[in-house]
Amino acid sequence: MTTQFAVTPHTDPRHERLVDDYERDGFVILEDAIDADLVASLRRDAARICRGELGEVDAAPVDVSATADTEELMRQFLCIHYPHKISEVALEALKAPRILDVLTRVIGPNVKAMQSMLFIKSEGKPGQAWHQDEYFIPTRDRSLTAAWIALDDATIENGCLWVLPGSHRRGVLYPDREQNDPAFDCTIEAYDFPWDDADAVPVEIPAGSAIIFNGYLLHRSLQNSGEHGYRRALANHYMSAESLLPWQAMPEGVHVGKHDFRDIVMVAGEDPYGYKGTSDIARPHSRPDKEGGCDR
Repeated sequence: MTTQFAVTPHTDPRHERLVDDYERDGFVILEDAIDADLVASLRRDAARICRGELGEVDAAPVDVSATADTEELMRQFLCIHYPHKISEVALEALKAPRILDVLTRVIGPNVKAMQSMLFIKSEGKPGQAWHQDEYFIPTRDRSLTAAWIALDDATIENGCLWVLPGSHRRGVLYPDREQNDPAFDCTIEAYDFPWDDADAVPVEIPAGSAIIFNGYLLHRSLQNSGEHGYRRALANHYMSAESLLPWQAMPEGVHVGKHDFRDIVMVAGEDPYGYKGTSDIARPHSRPDKEGGCDR
């Protein structure tokens, strides 16, 4: 039995050219991915999530009840995982029609989401070292795709994404090692790839625009310079619904070839594994600096 979903992507013929750019470079910029009203709502909910108004956030870095100033409170957070589980507007952004139109072109008609991440990244907060998302979220068919939505103008000064264009093409995961550079919050970095920092391209985008990129694309971000306020962003991860998701710990007795994490949200098309049902396992939580993984 398959399950049909009514989500309909916004069809835009201009997106056809984005497919070629995506295949060549591993990323594309989608202007006006969400409208200004949704950006404003997401900013408001970012504050409400940090204040604990929408539900519990595990491992919060500060006693929310003891911190009256919202601006001060938000600066204690770096990244909150799974905001779509407690914020209706974060869930709305997960299904943004213009984003889905691009996703269904580069992934296929049937798309599921497994993760959302709300980055606060205030002044002085670290970036993320070179990494590939597929390292953290493995997919059986290598269809992992991210939509990184800017909630503030993302600039070099406040820590926008940097990418290595074309680094996705080999479809391999590069070696990783521990690193302790305070400029990055991840203790793991990818290395020994045939590019260097001089090949990196900064992706500066205005609030409301999104970067759609391949799970094998090497990317990083640098520190917020400490002079330009927040660099808030919502990063959502998607994949083909045809693929199993061998993510998180494998349950005892489950064959490795059938391991399939079912804490997902269908966002387009049909779920060929709908007969399995879905689960609600992952909980919203804050990731402190140096937790040990970029996308865990």
